[in-house]
Amino acid sequence: MTRLPQLICPAGSLPALKTAVDNGADAVYTGFKNATNARNFAGLNFTDTQLAEGIRYAQSRGREVLIAINTFAQAGRLAEWRASIDRAADLGADAIILADMGLLAYAHKTHPQLKLHLSVQGSATNFEAINLAHECFGIRRAVLPRVLTLPQVEYVIKNTPVEIETFGFGSLCVMAEGRCILSSYATGQSPNTHGVCSPAAFVRWDNQGKIMNARLNGILIDRFDEGEPAGYPTLCKGRFAVQGETYYALEEPVSLNVLSILPELIRIGVTAIKVEGRQRSPAYVSEVTKTLRAALDTAGDEGYAVKPEWSTALDKVSEGHQQTLGAYSRPWK
Repeated sequence: MTRLPQLICPAGSLPALKTAVDNGADAVYTGFKNATNARNFAGLNFTDTQLAEGIRYAQSRGREVLIAINTFAQAGRLAEWRASIDRAADLGADAIILADMGLLAYAHKTHPQLKLHLSVQGSATNFEAINLAHECFGIRRAVLPRVLTLPQVEYVIKNTPVEIETFGFGSLCVMAEGRCILSSYATGQSPNTHGVCSPAAFVRWDNQGKIMNARLNGILIDRFDEGEPAGYPTLCKGRFAVQGETYYALEEPVSLNVLSILPELIRIGVTAIKVEGRQRSPAYVSEVTKTLRAALDTAGDEGYAVKPEWSTALDKVSEGHQQTLGAYSRPWK
């Protein structure tokens, strides 16, 4: 019988963690309240006490907790990142998700019993990079950036002993993860170093009558008419005036959705399917988790088909109410 991939869901808070577990996640991924994780927003993430409770809640129900320490340690502050690794191990995390090679080396040497996953922020897009991390640091799993086609993912899986995790739903990025410094041009901070894309301290909403302007460190990122849904302003998904036209010049707001190719992901041997969204609400986590759980539980059946109610549920929580297969499908090739 074909083994189903694990469903890995985001938890930016204790309520989100419990919601993910209650709705069928096999594992949740979380982060500490500091710059060691790539979703370092105010009001998100976990204190040690909250994380200890979350780990107890999940593990008592047979689920796993993965802790993301997936930014790159900054010069003169290495102790902060190492301390987070130590805390994750002491709290009983099932695995930690790392991108920084130095931190992988530290975790492998200091906590040899702790499972290590290579973060998508590690930007490993080929099996040679993954195998090197396996040989040097003993990683058990690698999360692939969202830039590979299905045949490319399959090729990676066939050439590595490492478990492969791919994204299944959520926000896309115009960059190869782990290589984005776009926001640093506007703010001096990037998600790889400070854990945030468009740091909240630099975001300003400016009301001008019926118009809402969104700015990042004074730069106009987008302008919304009255009643128009206003997304969080990021440079890659802003609307800009280019040669007399105003449009999403880099990337439109759209969410990845792999419901239609779940049988293919199972066939090629994907170990885990990940949902993006630690910055999102427990309501988002609930909707996406229960929908993907229902789909995964039938994806191995002959005659599998995407149910309309699944698409409707995910459309409600998709960026721009649009969905795509992203790089998985490139019919223009």
